[in-house]
Amino acid sequence: MDDSATAPAADCIGARGAPLRILIVSDAWFPQVNGVVRTLSIVVDHLRAGGDTVEVIGPDRFLNLPMPGYAEIRLAVAPRRKLARLVDAFRPEVVHIATEGPLGWAMRAICRKRGWPFTTAFHTRFPEYLHARTRIPLSWSWAVMRRFHEAGAGTFAATRSLREDLAARGFTKLRAWTRGVDLARFRPEPREAWDGLPRPVFLYAGRVAVEKNIAAFLALDLPGSKVVVGDGPAREGLQKRFPEVHFTGYRDNGLLARSYAGADVFVFPSRTDTFGLVLLEALASGTPIAAFPVTGPRDVVTDPLVGALSEDLRAACLEALSCDRAACRTHAEAWSWEACAAQFRAALVPV
Repeated sequence: MDDSATAPAADCIGARGAPLRILIVSDAWFPQVNGVVRTLSIVVDHLRAGGDTVEVIGPDRFLNLPMPGYAEIRLAVAPRRKLARLVDAFRPEVVHIATEGPLGWAMRAICRKRGWPFTTAFHTRFPEYLHARTRIPLSWSWAVMRRFHEAGAGTFAATRSLREDLAARGFTKLRAWTRGVDLARFRPEPREAWDGLPRPVFLYAGRVAVEKNIAAFLALDLPGSKVVVGDGPAREGLQKRFPEVHFTGYRDNGLLARSYAGADVFVFPSRTDTFGLVLLEALASGTPIAAFPVTGPRDVVTDPLVGALSEDLRAACLEALSCDRAACRTHAEAWSWEACAAQFRAALVPV
């Protein structure tokens, strides 16, 4: 599948014209901290800066409960009636449903009842996540995901390999929507010295959860030190299992960028991410990537100068040590949030 096959269809908004009233409904929104929230919030900022009026409806506006196993993720409880009132008050010209949670399903039902076309996005491989936790058959979960997305006018997916995978699973309305990186925030300097930690420093940053496959990294026999930046439900267990690893917890306000820049290799052990914004953040900080050759890494790490992909993750880590840090930064500079926001807007459909 090439990108021309996933270009916005004739019914889409297309090139920027008059300002729009854009409604985004997402089960992932502040105060959550994850790639979906980061992506949406940055795109929303760019859309508003361009003159659009954008409303994001998240679970913070509803009675909500913590997601089992993820206390930081809140799920709206019976949101449909209140959601309809909020939608009517905003009067959207376009609707985008970002996630497949309670809010996503409620907005899907509202749109279908009213005959409104809408777009969706495939951010997360929920079938694999559910299977890892509950052993629910993958075929069941994928059937539910297809039912959700195929009701819309288009499903946005970040990479060519993800779109190819979804097409093979029966998704028929795929549209390209890439990602970007904040090049001013993530840069090669200043760098975290990681005082007291032997070099080289191999670093993971992101949510510390079972689906991120972090144990596959921490179990490797590598020289130097391993560092994990971030928090999540798997942190306590991993700290007990790997006491020699340096866990920093959540870092922000410049500390995350310094962490990337101060590492010798960024290790991305996930096999289930649909993109991995952290890959671009690490590269923008001048740090090469080591990862498995799966969706996300194989779409970002397209130059051997900026990282190594292998089913032997240890070999990839050691190979990445010889990569070109300047080339990493140059590679990241090709990814623009401006282009990401423009592509998102162009593929929306009017209600």
